[in-house]
Amino acid sequence: MAGKRRFGRVRRLPSGRWQARYKGPHDIDRPADRTFASKTDAERWLALTEAEIIRGDWIDPDAGRVPFSQYAHSWVSERPNLRPKTLQLYDGLVRLHLSPTFGRLTLQDITEPQVRRWRKSLLDAEVGEVTVAKAYRLLKAIMNTAVDDGLIRRNPCRIKGAGQEKSPERPVLTIRQVFDLADAIGLRHRTLILLAVFGSLRWVSWPRYADVTST
Repeated sequence: MAGKRRFGRVRRLPSGRWQARYKGPHDIDRPADRTFASKTDAERWLALTEAEIIRGDWIDPDAGRVPFSQYAHSWVSERPNLRPKTLQLYDGLVRLHLSPTFGRLTLQDITEPQVRRWRKSLLDAEVGEVTVAKAYRLLKAIMNTAVDDGLIRRNPCRIKGAGQEKSPERPVLTIRQVFDLADAIGLRHRTLILLAVFGSLRWVSWPRYADVTST
């Protein structure tokens, strides 16, 4: 028999577990997202849910049933003033690294363990660490917006340091190696090599005279 309460109601199921139901905003009757081992646990859950509604922290359980692929593509298209190169990067990360794993899931279905397994699978597949960091950072940004939009309660991207890019240091020639390179390249370009290294000069491709003067 259902228990009488000021907010919500509980009842014992044939399995022996307890179910909680309540009238949410818009007067929609909703069940709890799980059953409970005891009546006390079910009543405690109802009390917490009522407090969330009063504080304005309640999230519609149906709100997060948005396909990730749809939300991710909308997220990218809605970013203002993205440079073409950044837009191309985001599109590639979503298509190649996010959608294959999360594309068919809804936002509320993406969990912390799934994110950890996804990141490890990329690293195991020898995807570059920098690319994995960029993909993780993009996923985290998308899910942060989903939290702000009231679609999910918590961002499942919670791996410390996973979004940090750790590019390997570029090798630097020793002075001896610079002179060996200059000697190997020949007398004609030897001075060019030495000036470029020790004078910190960069190669600049100047336009041809004909290109400058053409109208």
